[in-house]
Amino acid sequence: MLSHISPKSQVSVLQNLKWLFILRNLMIFGEVMLIILAVYGLGLHLPERELWLVVLSTCAANVYTSMRLEANDVVTELEIFSQISIDVFAIAVLLYLTGGAANPITWVFLLPLIITAIMLPQAYAWYMVILTTSLYTMLIAFNIPLPSIEPHMPGPDMIDTQLENYQMLQHTHAMNDKSYFSLHMFGMWFGFVFSAGLVAFFVVELARTLRDQERSLAEARENSLRDERVVALGTLAASAAHDMGTPLGTIAIISHELEQEYPNHRYPDLNDKMMIIQQQINRCKDALSVMSASAGEMRAESGSVIPLTNYLDDVIKQWRTHESRSKINFIIDRDVVQGAKIVAERTLTHSLINVLNNAAEASPIERGVEFYASWDLDFVTLKIRDFGAGFPPEIVQFAGKQPVVSKKRGLGVGLFLTYSTINRLGGKINLYNSDSGGAIVEITLLLLNKETTHDDNRNR
Repeated sequence: MLSHISPKSQVSVLQNLKWLFILRNLMIFGEVMLIILAVYGLGLHLPERELWLVVLSTCAANVYTSMRLEANDVVTELEIFSQISIDVFAIAVLLYLTGGAANPITWVFLLPLIITAIMLPQAYAWYMVILTTSLYTMLIAFNIPLPSIEPHMPGPDMIDTQLENYQMLQHTHAMNDKSYFSLHMFGMWFGFVFSAGLVAFFVVELARTLRDQERSLAEARENSLRDERVVALGTLAASAAHDMGTPLGTIAIISHELEQEYPNHRYPDLNDKMMIIQQQINRCKDALSVMSASAGEMRAESGSVIPLTNYLDDVIKQWRTHESRSKINFIIDRDVVQGAKIVAERTLTHSLINVLNNAAEASPIERGVEFYASWDLDFVTLKIRDFGAGFPPEIVQFAGKQPVVSKKRGLGVGLFLTYSTINRLGGKINLYNSDSGGAIVEITLLLLNKETTHDDNRNR
């Protein structure tokens, strides 16, 4: 009958089972405190052995739940409902032994109903309404009454001829009536405090879990949109690379012919310019060759595991081949861990070089670029700073979400692709302006330690 209800995600259902384990521990603690208070504090004659047997049975069910959390089997919503039903029957037995519906803590039936309505779909909530209502109704007729602590006024046959005895009976009735009222009020007060604290705690934690899930969903949606843009840019880049092959070849042939027609000894200035043109043509050809060779490669195939210091030196060396005029101040934190390694992926290298190019373009030549690196066993933090005018507001606001058109920094496609690459590799990138002037790009990347190596090998 319950099989038609669609299950939630396994992670959410497993989290609900963990919450049930915690709440059942709280319920067991509350039951133990109430039994001790009623039997040893108030001196009530209750079926103590049967009550402790119910508590032990609930503890056994919670031990099974803890073992269930350690298993790898799939947790279903029907199992969650069954776990809550066990608690409902345990509560019903406890109430049966302590007065049934006359017990002042009968409100406790509402807690499983609230938990079911929050954790499970609507159909399960209605099934829980039927179950709790049926048990509540049965407890009205079938129960073990509480000890008779409510006194009765003396009947006519008990009235003695002596007025003093009759007044003494009235005084005793008033005192016992006050004690019964106080006991009932204490039970209602304790019920309210316990239920209010439990519901508040559970609802707050559940709301926090829902916020985390919504945040994760929003991030996944944003990553999906960004990936779609990256795919679109990749398609355009492949098309542009295909179209650029023929024009670059034509330019290379013409430049070679011009070099032959205008010898160096007669036209030195022209040959110097032709040499620059050929260098740029070769650079474009190399970029297209790398793009073609890297297309479709996985992360482990497109890079190699090397020491982090060697990788950073290689990135700076590659950047200097194209930006030989710019100065760079390379700073490494003194407290770094020796022997850290990283996967030297091509896309990551291109992303860092792109950030360095942007910084060199924005910074005055005499100031150069500042490159700061710090790392531990798990993460490396890179800060690339320029000494220019800082990031425009549109760059900081939309960076990583879409290509941003900037008057000073081109179309912003390189920064967008850098964001996508860093996020794809499990890192983070943050843009902000320095208080002392200039802009800072802070990049955090995962390092390759023993745990990540083991996980990668297991996933393969």
